[in-house]
Amino acid sequence: MSSLLLRVVVALVLLVAGFGGGVAAALVQSWWWGLLLGLACAGLTCLALPAGGWRFSFGLGWFAALGYVVLPRAEGDYLVPATAAGYTLLGGSFLVFLFALATLPGRGSRRPGGSGDPGVSREGT
Repeated sequence: MSSLLLRVVVALVLLVAGFGGGVAAALVQSWWWGLLLGLACAGLTCLALPAGGWRFSFGLGWFAALGYVVLPRAEGDYLVPATAAGYTLLGGSFLVFLFALATLPGRGSRRPGGSGDPGVSREGT
């Protein structure tokens, strides 16, 4: 399996895992321990993943799940109510997504070991 294909597969798995985690957090957010557990898991997973596409993929999945569960259901009610716990879950999910977005490498960022890396010594220069 090529390196690019492996990275795409891992990113898709993290997207699905983020979506599943977001739905699970929405289901248990009515209990204080469920809200804390859901947000702690999302935050710690984002911190554990390397900055870049994998972290962004997880954060996007998590945020997409919360975007999905705040839509009104067929009965006319909402899965995430307009309570302090509901707003905390939505705000925390937004922070998870912003953290994942903010830690994406910029367009002009250099990778370690590149030509502009001062730690790389070139013989003959």
